[in-house]
Amino acid sequence: MTATASNAFTEPEERIALREAVSKLAGKYGHDFVAKQAREGGKMTEMWLEMGRHGFLGVNIAEEYGGGGGGMGDLAAVLEEASSTGAPLLMMVVSPAICGSIIGRCGTEEQKKRWLPSIADGSLLMAFGITEADAGSNSHKITTTAKRDGDEWVLSGQKTFISGVDEADAVLIVARTEDAKTGKLKPALFVVPTDAPGFEKQVIPMAWEAPEKQFTLFIDDVRLPADALVGDEDGGIWQLFAGLNPERIMGAALSCGTARYALEKAVEYAGTRSVWKDAPIGSHQGIAHPLAKVKIELEQARLLWQKAAALYDAGDDAGAGEYANMAKYAAGEIACNATDAAVHTHGGNGLTVEYGLANQLVAARLGRIAPVSREMILNYIAMHTLGLPKSY
Repeated sequence: MTATASNAFTEPEERIALREAVSKLAGKYGHDFVAKQAREGGKMTEMWLEMGRHGFLGVNIAEEYGGGGGGMGDLAAVLEEASSTGAPLLMMVVSPAICGSIIGRCGTEEQKKRWLPSIADGSLLMAFGITEADAGSNSHKITTTAKRDGDEWVLSGQKTFISGVDEADAVLIVARTEDAKTGKLKPALFVVPTDAPGFEKQVIPMAWEAPEKQFTLFIDDVRLPADALVGDEDGGIWQLFAGLNPERIMGAALSCGTARYALEKAVEYAGTRSVWKDAPIGSHQGIAHPLAKVKIELEQARLLWQKAAALYDAGDDAGAGEYANMAKYAAGEIACNATDAAVHTHGGNGLTVEYGLANQLVAARLGRIAPVSREMILNYIAMHTLGLPKSY
């Protein structure tokens, strides 16, 4: 039986065209631009706003709110292509994917009209705050608390490893309500302006160079109007995973783009570098086979995030959660493996600033530990997919 257009596995023509357009735009910036911004304390604002003007940042947001009317698969494709040029936009994981998805699915009509158009065109950047120092991977232990005071909410607590707060106009904060301090997490989600009284940020020095910075947040009796609450305070944890599943999908896409960038650099070097006779080093199996293995594992990870995105866009949250976790695991592994193989292919040159791979060794490692560690993903798959007893 021969493959036909109807049964061959391909992305839609529209997404392929989207990839090509993003690659062309992001390629104007590339690794050198990102490295320069990171060294000089600059930001990705120029590229971010141009991406927004072309509609790339809001492809997943409904057309009636200024977006492209596409799905998470389209947004993840945008991020993968940008990352593959050496110009990943970390805040795409946060602003349009997590915050845009939560507001789009759980917000009131007024909240959608207020926030989504600006998120879609990139003129407003919204960060996301869930992680806390004492909670680690256990989001059920978060202690940031929201209590009612008349027609207002009062938030108190701390968050850590929150990306891009210095660039953001607001942060979507995950808290507990005062009457739900113990027991199972009932997340209450609040949009907190970054200039609100009582809201302070402190940068966390990181070992890798990136334009996006990490912060600890101090939330000291921050007063918010009633409409700062997104969704229902008793709506359940599904509201949180309306954003966390996209986070995992987007993280996987970013890691796959990182792997693609590293593999391309390695293949180019292996195909032109010659030190034994007249043959390039890529003709030797000791160089070629590791890169071929990277290619295979990269395509596996890409298929996983595409399936996760398709399930999410179809409204299958449970299925999306399963495959988003597997995709994030596989992509985190291949980003590390691809970058390591690329450095090894380059030899000493792989650790120089000129070739742009050394800093990526540390950056790629992030895919194994954030937004959830690979060990917690293995726990999830063992328990929910394989049906084994809970181990944690």
